[in-house]
Amino acid sequence: MSWRPTYRSSKFRNVYGKVANREHCFDGIPITKNVHDNHFCAVNSKYLAIVTESAGGGSFIVIPVTQSGRIEPHHPKVCGHQGNVLDIKWNPFIDNIIASCSEDSSVRIWEIPEGGLRRNMTEAVLELYGHSRRVGLIEWHPTTSGILFSAGYDYKILIWNLEIGEPVKMIDCHSDVILCMSFNTDGSLLATSCKDKKLRVIEPRSGRVLQEANCKNHKVNRVVFLGNMKRLLTTGVSRWNTRQIALWDQEDLSMPIVEEEIDGLSGLLFPFYDPDTHMLYLAGKGDGNIRYYEVATEKPYLLYLMEFRSPAPQKGLGVMPKHGLDVAACEVFRFYKLVTLKGLIEPISMIVPRRSETYQEDIYPMTAGTEPSLTADEWLSGINRDPVLMSLKDGYSRPNQLVFKAPVKEKKSVVVNGIDLLENVPPRTENELLRMFFRQQEELRRLKDELTQKDVKIRQLELELNNLRNSSNSV
Repeated sequence: MSWRPTYRSSKFRNVYGKVANREHCFDGIPITKNVHDNHFCAVNSKYLAIVTESAGGGSFIVIPVTQSGRIEPHHPKVCGHQGNVLDIKWNPFIDNIIASCSEDSSVRIWEIPEGGLRRNMTEAVLELYGHSRRVGLIEWHPTTSGILFSAGYDYKILIWNLEIGEPVKMIDCHSDVILCMSFNTDGSLLATSCKDKKLRVIEPRSGRVLQEANCKNHKVNRVVFLGNMKRLLTTGVSRWNTRQIALWDQEDLSMPIVEEEIDGLSGLLFPFYDPDTHMLYLAGKGDGNIRYYEVATEKPYLLYLMEFRSPAPQKGLGVMPKHGLDVAACEVFRFYKLVTLKGLIEPISMIVPRRSETYQEDIYPMTAGTEPSLTADEWLSGINRDPVLMSLKDGYSRPNQLVFKAPVKEKKSVVVNGIDLLENVPPRTENELLRMFFRQQEELRRLKDELTQKDVKIRQLELELNNLRNSSNSV
């Protein structure tokens, strides 16, 4: 039998990364110096949001994606949180709605005005309090409008129904801080990685753990569902402290299908998966490079393609949704790279080299669109539905009809030992403590003035009463 080298044809083997010209980058942004392991960046087809460095509270900046170049130092910010902002995510179905979570233990929903911010925004359309400690992660449900998941340092995941502005479920199966959350395509399963070194697959509506892996050899940091393949991919650290990735069967987490060592660097590996092209991108925090692979259902499962290299280290990466890509340039993925040292956001386009000018149907299959397939009540009642698909052939121009309506909430209170916990979030920094002190001083002054006025009014009424009594006695 003659020996023949195994050759596998792939339309993505020549994909290359192209950095945008300097005039198409976003410059002069004071990117946060927070060491929390998140991207601090969220992108959609209209806006780019970046968590910024700020004193006395947390803030993030929102810029229209078309408004590249140098950003003014006094550009308006979203600055309503009392603690550092730890995560931000755009609503996948409504372009101008963004959720944020913070060290002040709150989750807030913001509505960005058309065209971007004109002044600082301090009032959120919805403030959600339910966690007892800071909130480190938020995720929107992939197919349902109005369902948001938040994970806090109290080891709990809360499911929020934004139509009523209340938590409808608490998932309480973790024994340490939750590091990552990922949904499967229809949002019927949730995968989590946790500091307790366990990988879990959870049924979110019941909170039941369907599968659990105790990762002794592979310390899991990040997890991502691989579309409809019924597979999970995790990034982590091996017992020899090298960075590695592992592929798992979602229905059997007893052993990984395959483990692959990447390198000996220490930065966290962020995985990004594109279910349309079956491509996996690996970007290390503090690295300048992005590796990319093709994921197959048969051996060898992970096929290394190439590596995008850059000298500037990345703090985090935002990813443009599919309908915001440049189809004419055969762009299949776009990152927004945060370069902290330069205060720079750099778009990086992953491009399939093609000579033809026509629409490339083989690299742009039908993709998840911007219409939800379920309402919040339908999903909570137990219905699962795949995303509503759309074609990118004619460019994406259909306006979205969805509008976010914040529920009108009656003011509730949780009183413990005479203190309203929802009204009085404990201060976490010296600035917060000073702000709270001055606010309370102002409140005391106002109450004293009110009391003095009431004393005067009481004296006046007493005198009038005495006059009335005297006049009745004389008659």
